[in-house]
Amino acid sequence: MGKRRTAVEQDVSEPETLTVDVNGFATRVWRMGSGPMIGFLAGFGGLPRWVPFLDELAKSRTVIVPSLPGFPGGDRGHSVLDTHLDWLLAVRDLLAKAGLDGADLAGSSVGASMAAEMAALWPASVRRLALIAPFGLFDDADPPTDPWAQRGDAVPGLMCADPEIWKALKAVPEGANSVEWPIEQTRANEAAARIFWPLGNTKLERRLKLISAPTLLIWGEKDAIMPRSYADRIAKGIAGRSETKVIAGAGHLAELDRPAEVAAAVIGWTN
Repeated sequence: MGKRRTAVEQDVSEPETLTVDVNGFATRVWRMGSGPMIGFLAGFGGLPRWVPFLDELAKSRTVIVPSLPGFPGGDRGHSVLDTHLDWLLAVRDLLAKAGLDGADLAGSSVGASMAAEMAALWPASVRRLALIAPFGLFDDADPPTDPWAQRGDAVPGLMCADPEIWKALKAVPEGANSVEWPIEQTRANEAAARIFWPLGNTKLERRLKLISAPTLLIWGEKDAIMPRSYADRIAKGIAGRSETKVIAGAGHLAELDRPAEVAAAVIGWTN
């Protein structure tokens, strides 16, 4: 019997890896596939490796995956971003340099919050939008789970319905520098905290009315971080057309739990 492929092992060739300069830091941009371009901003913890969800997108689209500052592939770019405005301008610069102006844009979790901000503040830069459980809102009556306040062994089960998927994503690959790898993963948590800690509330709700791009909201049925009620709040706040899709059996990072289903929803929405 052949080796069983894990949930984070890729099905096709390695992506092309490019670098762009953002505030003096070399920042990774992955590219794969052919067809109309679609950008993807990764969720909490970033993407230390290519994942099946991106393979699925690349079957029919040119997938561009820029690393957010401080996330895996984003070096230490978060260290010079002190305000939310700093972050917005850095991400805007990153997307422009990655060639994504006017393209479709998808994002997950913390990346989805940034994608929503781009569509709100630079509407001409985003054609269609797909958001997987974005951060950025806070409701006292139904608060999100604070991932920075959890024990390390609890995080995998908060991020994915199947904790083993998160563990495999974060496992040190063969040949990687075993010292640098955990530093990069810790840096990614620190970078997200600089945007969202402690309550994950960036007042995104105030800017939803500026989003005119048709928007698909995707929520994992078993999301243990962002309450399902937030999808309704976002949908009501967006000025343009929106739809919501709940992915059965998926957790917060639904694209990791159910890559084919989430990719099909994104492709269907942006075609």
